Amino acid sequence: MSAWSSSWQLPDQIADVLPSEARHIEELRRLFLDTARSYGYELVMPPLLEHLESLLTGTGEALDLQTFKLVDQLSGRTLGLRADTTPQVARIDAHLLNRTGVARLCYCGPVLHTRAERPHATREPLQFGAEIFGHAGLEADLEVQLLALEGLRAAGIGTLSVDMADVRIVSSLLADARISSPAALARLHAALADKDASELASLLAAEPGISTASADGLKALLQLYGDEQVLSDAERALKRVPGALQAIEGMRWLATQVRHLGGDVKLGFDLADLRGYAYYSGTRFAIYGDGAELARGGRYDEVGAVFGRRRPAAGFSLDLKELVSNLPARSLRAAVRAPWGVDAGLRHAIASLRAQGETVACVLPGHEHEVNEFDCDRELVQAAGLWVVQSLTKTSA
Repeated sequence: MSAWSSSWQLPDQIADVLPSEARHIEELRRLFLDTARSYGYELVMPPLLEHLESLLTGTGEALDLQTFKLVDQLSGRTLGLRADTTPQVARIDAHLLNRTGVARLCYCGPVLHTRAERPHATREPLQFGAEIFGHAGLEADLEVQLLALEGLRAAGIGTLSVDMADVRIVSSLLADARISSPAALARLHAALADKDASELASLLAAEPGISTASADGLKALLQLYGDEQVLSDAERALKRVPGALQAIEGMRWLATQVRHLGGDVKLGFDLADLRGYAYYSGTRFAIYGDGAELARGGRYDEVGAVFGRRRPAAGFSLDLKELVSNLPARSLRAAVRAPWGVDAGLRHAIASLRAQGETVACVLPGHEHEVNEFDCDRELVQAAGLWVVQSLTKTSA
């Protein structure tokens, strides 16, 4: 490959978005923003880059590793290209809006990841999200789940399932434990998430600061996944852990309401699922369609504390590019083909059609319009001195 041709190659897992897919993504962006607005969410637009300490404060090592960093030539300070928008929205709520009551905020914009979150995923997601600040009750958790489900269903996803977990179950089991190091705690969390019984047993044996009762509870979590029967099994297994019982009861209430208000949706639970444990403070959820994870969210009451204002918060986010890849391609948009010209009657006819919402593609002199995105099924022709639209007869190749 020549140096000239290789200079046009994009970085790995970064790609251009071509017309039909770009239109579909844009339609989804409008759909989700309009759906969020119908729930009372206000649109905010945080910057793509910020001072690194502001962007990463309180978010943990995982987001730090996902963040591209660069030096600001004006100030010499290190900047970061956001890998997640939620901390920025928490900053806006805490410092710029500074409201005392409930604030519902939504956003949609690109984020950048140093590594893709999963194979074949993009490193430049187009992240849509909605966050509700100021209400500590489960009503806020329910609202963001219903908003996510409504948006995904309107986007064309048929069968949806919601998986729930709650990080307070594990934190309650470890409340009185003395873990030797943060690295040991991270390995413990990883073993739970991977359901690695032998690794978990080995780690627990190496941590004398974990009581036998807590160790037994952690081991029990490896089997606590499945349908709603899991919640009853968990209540029996963790009956001596008040914090865990409270979390289980919350999930049961959410499950009942989602089934009642969220339409036809399958519910599942995985009480050892600790993805995002450094970020979430309560219930977390993921929504799947046809086996693919489409949205994730939950409660993260601590996210604003680092900005000096701890506010209850719940929300969700999704990648519109990922969502499009799980939907069938849209049909071409119907359009009208028109001759190019400066005749007043022709220009008036074209303007009138466009004002009615029609797409009118003018054929430039000497060129046929190369149409890949639009289906020109009609044409604007002059008949008896008037410009009229008539069906376009297509000839087979």
